[in-house]
Amino acid sequence: MLNLLIKVIKKENFLGLWRGVSPSFLRCIPGVGLYFSTLYSLKHHIFSERDPTPLESVLLGAGSRTVAGVCMLPFTVVKTRYESGKYGYKSVYSALKNIYKTEGPRGLFTGLTATLMRDAPFSGIYLMFYTQSKKIVPYDQVDPALTPLRNFSCGIAAGILASVATQPADVIKTHMQLSHESHRWTGQVALSIFQNHGLPGFFRGGFPRALRRTLMAAMAWTVYENMMERMGLKS
Repeated sequence: MLNLLIKVIKKENFLGLWRGVSPSFLRCIPGVGLYFSTLYSLKHHIFSERDPTPLESVLLGAGSRTVAGVCMLPFTVVKTRYESGKYGYKSVYSALKNIYKTEGPRGLFTGLTATLMRDAPFSGIYLMFYTQSKKIVPYDQVDPALTPLRNFSCGIAAGILASVATQPADVIKTHMQLSHESHRWTGQVALSIFQNHGLPGFFRGGFPRALRRTLMAAMAWTVYENMMERMGLKS
């Protein structure tokens, strides 16, 4: 990871570390809103009188992420290609237009199966571990001033476990979105990775991904919980 970081800085300066920030904003900000609004709606329509079980939490998180993932996938494709440096896109709009023109609507949803295989289980597993870890330290036993720290710590633990479990699907998704010409379906990509890199190939880039997703998820949930508490709503 450190060698790659130095390589990027030498080749593209520090700005290279922020390549793809525009599609990231367009994907993450609306995506987070879609996820939490869907989660809130589902939870309070289905589980209005009780807390969901661990298995129900998995299904709840996975279902909410599926809705957000499908809606935001075109921006995920653009973000992946921006960060690869293989495509000379000048803007998000030009990237979307180019993909639609050269590959059709299907190109905007390249890697849909692999993306959902990664994101839906991640969110489901994350929500399960997050809610269960919060029960270890009950709310009424924590100083209210330390509640955000409690939520953030639970989010970190849940994020690490969920990231490890879904790393292979993330590798497959990235390969599909970067090599769409040669890989047409998920199984073909998985076989290619295994033949070229073996089992370790499915965990390449695991540390930076776990670091990024864990921190993002922990921060998002901490802010969400705090906002819901301030508005007097049950999260």
